[in-house]
Amino acid sequence: MTESLHPAASHHLPSFITAPGETDVLMVTMALILLFSVLLFGTLYFRLHSLPEHMAHKGKKIQLEIVAVLGLISLFTHMHIFWIAGLILAFIDIPDFGTPLRRIAGSVDRIAGVAPSEDPAERAPDRSPCCGIRCPRAGSAAARPRPHG
Repeated sequence: MTESLHPAASHHLPSFITAPGETDVLMVTMALILLFSVLLFGTLYFRLHSLPEHMAHKGKKIQLEIVAVLGLISLFTHMHIFWIAGLILAFIDIPDFGTPLRRIAGSVDRIAGVAPSEDPAERAPDRSPCCGIRCPRAGSAAARPRPHG
């Protein structure tokens, strides 16, 4: 390498300067480090971004779909408030109100002497099945929803 030096060049060149026509080892090394770090940080970013969804899935939360949609919205819009909302929803346990209310309704039916039924439209025949308001036709067979199938 010393025989091809320019007369104005310093005689004490650093080791990372290569001779013409040779492979630049420093550039190849830095390209590999850059590629590895981009893949590593991308994986870390996507893993961190899906953290609320993983937390809701492990906890078998009712609101899993909402948390997943909030994560996707925040990923595509870059609005971090959706990610924060999904994270908060993943931490919160939404109580199950349906089971106790069904048990209360069944107990009230037994106390009243009415056989409890599985169809909610038959429990409250004075309510319209489409909108839940009182309707004179709601108790008729024409207003009840028909089972599919």
